[in-house]
Amino acid sequence: MPNNASPQADEVELRPLSARSVVLSLLLGLHPPELPVKDLVRSVEPFGIAGSTLRAALSRMVAAGDLRRADTVYGLSDRLLERQRWQDDAVHPETLPWDGAWEMVVVTATGRGAAERAELRTELTRLRLAELREGVWLRPANLLRSLPDDLGQVAERCTARPDRPARELAASLWPLDTWAGTGRALLTHVTHARRPSDRFTAFAAVVRHLLADPVLPPELLPPDWPGTRLRAAYADYRRELAEDARVRDDRETAAGHTRA
Repeated sequence: MPNNASPQADEVELRPLSARSVVLSLLLGLHPPELPVKDLVRSVEPFGIAGSTLRAALSRMVAAGDLRRADTVYGLSDRLLERQRWQDDAVHPETLPWDGAWEMVVVTATGRGAAERAELRTELTRLRLAELREGVWLRPANLLRSLPDDLGQVAERCTARPDRPARELAASLWPLDTWAGTGRALLTHVTHARRPSDRFTAFAAVVRHLLADPVLPPELLPPDWPGTRLRAAYADYRRELAEDARVRDDRETAAGHTRA
């Protein structure tokens, strides 16, 4: 049963963005992930978020441990820095040539509560494994990524070469056609989005979709797989944001010199 279900093919899931989600999306895409409050105020204006609303959200986020504050600069907390590293790896995964082998993780721990089981399922899904049957997780061994140190306490990891044809097995583990259809719909949507707020919301959906990409070897993918195009579009968008920020900084510097 596929474990990383996506929206129906050709649907685009655009979530409304609160002040908190806009701030987190902005900072998660920055390196280093921090901005002065004046830049945050300017960045959320296209979303109709007032400065007073933003400042209230920032205070709540600091209290909740989402952000840290140094004078007028806000940055991601250590907990969310880990999330940023995971997101960076997920959006730009490192792959290896595939020789036909599969990673297999077999859950061996017993007597765990529902919350612990759910947390492990979330972690294994984040690692782009899919559940063949309860407690048995698989994926092609083509990803270069580290596994959690404590995984060995609850599961055994091994390499397998299933008898079942690889393409057939991959199609049974992931909703590949659905993912591809949604990916192509997102590409169409971001191409036609013009307003900064619309583009920001659309690319937030692109990032969420890329997190669910199984990153399979090319020979196991359906035709016209949009993963590479989605990543290229997102990289172009990040460059666009960086260029816009540079232009704004240059204008502010020039205005400052004029006033002086």
